[in-house]
Amino acid sequence: MEPIYWMCLSGGILLALVTVVFGDMVSNAVHGALDFMSLDGLRFLQPMVIGSVITVFGGAGLMLEHYYVWAAIWDIAVAILASLVIGWSVYVFYVRPMMNSENSTGFSIHDLTGKIGEVLVPIPARGYGEVLVRVGAANTNQIAASFDGQEFRSGERIVVVEVKDDTLYVSRLE
Repeated sequence: MEPIYWMCLSGGILLALVTVVFGDMVSNAVHGALDFMSLDGLRFLQPMVIGSVITVFGGAGLMLEHYYVWAAIWDIAVAILASLVIGWSVYVFYVRPMMNSENSTGFSIHDLTGKIGEVLVPIPARGYGEVLVRVGAANTNQIAASFDGQEFRSGERIVVVEVKDDTLYVSRLE
């Protein structure tokens, strides 16, 4: 059983190192490619939880095998129990709170292209006004100019066509 424990322990440590060092790069490379595997009913099956369960199983199994003189079946049973308790703790005290945490309100002004908003300060045909655009869970006021050379009154609905020189160029939402 010792080789299996060593494989689980070293595989879990390797998974943790790869995730810490290359996690963002891998996440960006496969962005959305694995969404078809979504398990809505089994939200606890997160990579962090699975990795911790495997790692703890390997480490606990090795320690039990070397420090206790039990039958191998007891070593396996206690290692499984320890790994499930730690996995549950990781999910309850870390993963679930992070999944429920509030999203960031940070954004890039270039992300506003295609967003729908409302005119706050009238926009003349050849000049600047102000629009209110919803971004995620927040609203942002931005300087705006007419994309088509049309005039906009306060309260009109607009769509952001392009962003140039920190100014939103907007068109009337039809």
